[in-house]
Amino acid sequence: MSNTETIAPPRDGTDSYAAHTIRNEADLRALYGEPGKLAVGKELRHLDKHCVAFIGLSPFLMIGSTGADGLGDVSPRGDAPGFVRVLDANTLAIPDRMGNNRTDTLSNIVANPEIGLLFMVPGMNETLRVNGTARLVVEPALLESMIAQNKLPRSAIVVTVREAYLQCAKALIRSKLWTGDHAIDRKTFPTLGQIIADQMGGIDVTETEAAIQESVKTRLY
Repeated sequence: MSNTETIAPPRDGTDSYAAHTIRNEADLRALYGEPGKLAVGKELRHLDKHCVAFIGLSPFLMIGSTGADGLGDVSPRGDAPGFVRVLDANTLAIPDRMGNNRTDTLSNIVANPEIGLLFMVPGMNETLRVNGTARLVVEPALLESMIAQNKLPRSAIVVTVREAYLQCAKALIRSKLWTGDHAIDRKTFPTLGQIIADQMGGIDVTETEAAIQESVKTRLY
């Protein structure tokens, strides 16, 4: 979207898609059919050697969680490859580093422990999906095992694995995520400080941008 384009105002509550909405599993399967043998059979109830290796190579994952109000949320986590620790075949631990203290994911876990993880490895089009239940742990020995830049994580998200499987490569192949084909000149899109100042109104762009850059410098770990 260019700077001169406008977007439509929020919907007025009228559901123009009501007559064309899939509302149950039977209708869904009538449209898509049943999953194939491989798609179902690849699902594990634990982390095998391939899952462990994938996690060890991954510098980035996304966490899907749901709050007490039922609202879903997806949050990124990233660090050096292997920052997520596999404790055993059914358990992994994700360090929670310094952030902005919104604690959206953490609050959701406290309210509803069911979560989904999506691990990514740069240059690899397959992804690893891990679903299970999570809890927040502050046990000193665990946190000390995940020190980075001489800083302890504030807590660890400890996940009990219920499902684990490799997702096929189609989505990343379509997106050409690792090829650079769709990389933009970063100067063509507003900075986060500019966007926040525009969205909130009444705050100074320069001061906002400076605060964000200072946070990146001093609160990365």
